[in-house]
Amino acid sequence: MLHGRQFRSGQKRGLCVGKTKKGKGTKWMVVADGQGLPLGSTLASASPAEVTLVLPTLADCKEKTGRFPRRLIVDRAYDADHLRRFMRHLDGELICPHRRNRKRASMQDGRALRRYRHRWKIERLFAWIGNWRRLIVRHERRIELYSGFFKLACIMILVRHF
Repeated sequence: MLHGRQFRSGQKRGLCVGKTKKGKGTKWMVVADGQGLPLGSTLASASPAEVTLVLPTLADCKEKTGRFPRRLIVDRAYDADHLRRFMRHLDGELICPHRRNRKRASMQDGRALRRYRHRWKIERLFAWIGNWRRLIVRHERRIELYSGFFKLACIMILVRHF
C-alpha cells in the first residue's frame, strides 16, 4: 500500500516561498529609477534578510540597463558596512539612516539623508505592483510562472507611464 506522499517527492510550498511572521511569502526586491519605474528585480524567499539579496538585484539591474545605479536610497534594514564599501567601490552612494544598534557609530551627512525623502517613490511602485491580486495571493507553485506574472506587472507599469 502506497501513501500519497510517496508518489510525489520534494518540497511542498514551491521555490522562493519562506516563512514569515504572518505565514509564508515571497520577497520582491526591485530597483527603481528617479520616477519610480522598475529597472531590475529579484524574487526570493521571504526568510532571508534584504541586505543579503541586494547584490543579485543590483546584478539584474546592471544586466538590463548596462550600469549599476549611482545612488541607492534604501531603508534602515540595508545599513551594512559591506554594502557601503561595495557602493563606494562603484563610486556610488548608499543613502539610508543608521540602525539603532549599529556597532560603529558615525555621523551621517544631512545632505544625503535629505534625499531619503524620495523613498516614497519605491513604496508607490510596490503599491502599483500590489494592484495585481495574482501577485499578492500567490497561486502558482512554480517560481517561473510567478516570476513571469511579476515581470508582466512591471512591463504594464512601464507601458502605462510611456
